[in-house]
This record gives sequence, structure tokens and C-alpha cells, in this order.
Amino acid sequence: MTARRCNRWGAAVLLAGLWAATAALAGPVENPIARFNGLDKITGRITAFSVPINKTRRFGALFITPRACHTRPETEEPRTMAFVEVDIRRTRNGRQDGRRRIFTGWMNAESPGLNAMEHPIFDVWLTGCHDPNRKREDPLDTPPQPQAEETPSAPRATDDDTAR
Repeated sequence: MTARRCNRWGAAVLLAGLWAATAALAGPVENPIARFNGLDKITGRITAFSVPINKTRRFGALFITPRACHTRPETEEPRTMAFVEVDIRRTRNGRQDGRRRIFTGWMNAESPGLNAMEHPIFDVWLTGCHDPNRKREDPLDTPPQPQAEETPSAPRATDDDTAR
């Protein structure tokens, strides 16, 4: 009897280990669009914007270029991260004189305070990644189920029956 219990526990531990190893092997999902929020500290406005990977978007004097945007399965943390380069417009004597890199690194959407790009006038942080071609598995998006036809179990009252 004890050998059987040991075999059952051994099989359970083996299955749990295989499940954990499979979950750990799930790699990041690449997305073609990174979503950001930017704060202009002078006006107090927060602006949401999207930037395709390897394209540059201007926000105030900043130029934001995401190089990669990954999401991970729900079983792993952090789930959303992007490698971002941020440049600032350089001016000398009132004239634009190229750009200067002020941030290069990974931003995590789940903990924006850790990796947000802070600047005296502008803050930028990652809010998510997006792939317009991928269908999200959302329980609210499931098509409605066909309704079953009613089968009357008892005769219904009609206006004639209730008037009597």
C-alpha cells in the first residue's frame, strides 16, 4: 500500500514539474506596436499614444523609438515590456542642433515607476503592447450561444382564461 502511495505522489510531482517546465518555456510574444502615456508637467496633460516598433514618435521635445515590445503569458511576470530609446531635441543658440540620447532601456508596463523615463518637463511610461492582427481571447468577445426553443410544460393562461 505504501509503494502505491509513493508511486502516486511521484507521478503527481512529475506532472507538476512537467507543467512548470512547459510554462517556463513559454517565450515572449512580440508585438508590432508599443503604447505609451506621456506627461507634460507644464500643462499637466497626459497624452496616450502608440508607436510602431522601430519608428519614432515625437512627444514635446522628446523622440520615442521602441525597438521591441513583448508580452508574456499570464503565468509570468512582468507580462509587458518594451526596449525603448528616447532622444531629446538639442538646441544651441536657439537653433536645433540634432538629438541627444537621454534614455535607453527596458520599460515594464506593470511597474511604470521603476523604468519610466523622467525628465524635468516630460515623463514617458509604457502602458502596453498591441498587435492589431492577433485576436485576444476575451470571454466577453465570445459569440452568443443560440437560445434553446421553449417547450411549454403547462398550458399558458390566455386573456380569455384570466377574464373568467
